[in-house]
Amino acid sequence: METLNQETQAEEVKPVEEKTNWARFLLDVVETVVLAVVLFIGINAVSARVRVDGISMQPTLEDGEFLLVNKLSYFFGDVQRGDIIVFHFPLNPQEELIKRVIGLPGDHVVVRNNQVYVNDQLLDEPYIAQAPLYYGDWVVTEGHLFVLGDNRNNSNDSKDWGMLPEENVVGKAVLIYWPPPMWDVIEHPEVLAAQQDLP
Repeated sequence: METLNQETQAEEVKPVEEKTNWARFLLDVVETVVLAVVLFIGINAVSARVRVDGISMQPTLEDGEFLLVNKLSYFFGDVQRGDIIVFHFPLNPQEELIKRVIGLPGDHVVVRNNQVYVNDQLLDEPYIAQAPLYYGDWVVTEGHLFVLGDNRNNSNDSKDWGMLPEENVVGKAVLIYWPPPMWDVIEHPEVLAAQQDLP
């Protein structure tokens, strides 16, 4: 009689344990999924990942590289000359471009004699592919930026389509993360004026 009762109790306990194990497993799965979604949303709120498409930023950035972009950079600070930024193209907001900031609001940008001047001062730009073979004269209006590609003669930028509205800026490029051999932190040298006035 005692043996029969023990078997009955064992049969009753086993299904309860199985239900508890399944419930625990499902709870773990739900917690993992929720955590993954929260992390995904959080990471995308503060960063973006973009692919360099084209040669306009050579030699600094190469076609096919993947970059990490800090979307919070300009919530805590201002855009600086020399920053490499990702932005929505003013003529097609669905398209994102990457260029270097040359002129800030109020700046006077002149390209003359294969050199770039900002506010009558020659810029020192060791990062460009070659000197610009074009010329022009622009005043950066309030709420806008003047951007150029480092590959000056092979870049569709502010010299072609005008000023970039500041609200189009997505963020500051901070890291090349793919392909692995090209992994590198992106430098943003301050664009310093050389000691030479506009001729």
